[in-house]
Amino acid sequence: MLSVHGRKPASVVVEPVAKGLNRLGLSPNTVTVVGAALTVATAVVLIPTGHLFAAAVVSALFAAFDMVDGTMARLRGGGTTFGATLDATCDRITDGALFSAIVWWLVYVDHAHQVSVAAALVVLVSSQVISYVKARGEASGLRMVGGLIERPERLILGLTGVGLEGLGVSWAIEVAIWALAVGSVFTVCQRLHMAATSPQAGAHIAAPAGASQT
Repeated sequence: MLSVHGRKPASVVVEPVAKGLNRLGLSPNTVTVVGAALTVATAVVLIPTGHLFAAAVVSALFAAFDMVDGTMARLRGGGTTFGATLDATCDRITDGALFSAIVWWLVYVDHAHQVSVAAALVVLVSSQVISYVKARGEASGLRMVGGLIERPERLILGLTGVGLEGLGVSWAIEVAIWALAVGSVFTVCQRLHMAATSPQAGAHIAAPAGASQT
């Protein structure tokens, strides 16, 4: 939801930063890769070692920069297909790192109940599936707009849980994980419904290379 409605308010902050980075001569792809590397490092170092509040704050700052590379490209006259692919790939990597780190913390630091660990694994897998369904649908010409739990909602809920847990609020991560697990499974079904009801849903596709045509 926020990915559709939240860009315009955020542009007030994002555009000046993007203009400044463009003036420095940095490319959008460089910003994408550096941002992803720093986000992954923050998650896999700070969360497993118990520095939860710091991890939430730093990760939120890097997450806020997720729109900067795209804005840089737009200000330069438009992005590239490789840039969009690189950005989507880095998003999947950073999401995987964040929720893998949370799973590690639940298992080895918090010694959480197995059911909570299972819920975290549901979030880890479904976060990738949500993005894949949209990407695959759009590649097939289907209309795939919106969803209950998209990447911004996932990061906000996940990092809020991590931050509150770091401030001493018991069960904050577990509550966030369960909310995300339920919402993410719903969103997978929601996006499959979008695909099924899209005007192009019944269009025939070519057989894969090497498949029999008969």
